[in-house]
Amino acid sequence: MSGIVTISSPALSARISPLGAELVRLQNRDGLDLLWDGDPAFWTGRSPLLFPIVGEVKGNRIRVAGVTYEIGRHGFARTSTFALASSGAAHCTWRLEASAATRRHYPFDFRLDVTYRIEGAALYMTAAISNTDDGVMPASFGFHPALRWPLPYGKPRAAHEIVFERDEPAPVRRPVDGLLSAAQYPTPVRDRRLVLHDGLFEDGAIVFDRLASRSLVYGELVRVAFPRMPHLGIWTKPGAGYVCIEPWQGHASPEGFDGELADKPGMIAIMPGASESFGMSIEVVGSP
Repeated sequence: MSGIVTISSPALSARISPLGAELVRLQNRDGLDLLWDGDPAFWTGRSPLLFPIVGEVKGNRIRVAGVTYEIGRHGFARTSTFALASSGAAHCTWRLEASAATRRHYPFDFRLDVTYRIEGAALYMTAAISNTDDGVMPASFGFHPALRWPLPYGKPRAAHEIVFERDEPAPVRRPVDGLLSAAQYPTPVRDRRLVLHDGLFEDGAIVFDRLASRSLVYGELVRVAFPRMPHLGIWTKPGAGYVCIEPWQGHASPEGFDGELADKPGMIAIMPGASESFGMSIEVVGSP
């Protein structure tokens, strides 16, 4: 798609598409790709943005004030075309506003501004959700970057692990027909470390809905930080060349939940005229 914007520093460069305001390339100072390339043999995504829901809802339907609306997995932002609001050598901001098309799925007036900013060897991504409606607006937001597995530094795939900022003793959840399992599973994290292997993902994503950490280091060289994101998904298709490290505010509907959108676990309530911001960063913190 035309309209792709490139931002950079001497240590990092990124390309962002107007389709979904999606990060589609991230390279280090040597031109090595850190982000998945969207190979359709596995998954065409690279780093979609999840709004106004994260994950799936029962029957792909939400209910607002008793009225039912159809909405697909992860919402519609990832398939919407954003307008470029501003840009510079190392930053850009993209905007999506409510329209007749979005109101068919989500009956609220909103503005979503997504900013990408590079400082040194770090890419910062910030999403600001504004309620331009006259009532309370329930919303969720999530990031979904797919980082290369293995990273392009010569280590084999089997040598990669994720090291969390804190211990993660709480049980995790799994998807069941796209919804969040009622069952809890023992955490796969040991001494803050999650050793990556395809067997972890045979049953789909690992969902941390009681997350203690707000940052982690992947492959010893990439730090991912998400200061205000209380949930995390980690996912790949077994055998694929990526691992998605997904900070979320919200998650898929729990099994059996079929209530009002405002009551869906993980949703936040944004007051009329107010805004809520969410952010994450990807930083190269070491050299091979």
